[in-house]
Amino acid sequence: MPEIQINFVAVIVAVVLNFILGFIWYTPLFGKAWATEMGFDPNEKPEGSVMARGMIFMVVGNFFLAYVFAHNIAVWDPMTWGQGPSEMSKMANIANAAFFTWLGFFLPIDLGGVAWEKKSWKLFGINTSYHLLSLIVVAAVLIYM
Repeated sequence: MPEIQINFVAVIVAVVLNFILGFIWYTPLFGKAWATEMGFDPNEKPEGSVMARGMIFMVVGNFFLAYVFAHNIAVWDPMTWGQGPSEMSKMANIANAAFFTWLGFFLPIDLGGVAWEKKSWKLFGINTSYHLLSLIVVAAVLIYM
């Protein structure tokens, strides 16, 4: 069994960029639409303690996502198994890692929100497109660093 090497600097950079992406996605870009679809008043600001707790949870969640994704990308790399360099370009590797992780793990959960939690297709679109873009950003950082 090969030893998996995780670049923790890349993981931390991915966490920071993913956090910034989440802020941009769910605040200026889709914040009001997301809040409305969730049943929140988009003009009501949450208390500071609620925001702080949410941000801490997001950073922890982003760390788990980046760390596990780094592990998965390393396991999928033929070099890890002594089989020589991958035939895929870095861009193709990013696209494959992000798309298939989204397709197998995020999309089914997002679809479940529509099917079982009666979430709207609009909310589905906001969330699942964020999940895919987030995976692309994290994969790019992990693969290029």
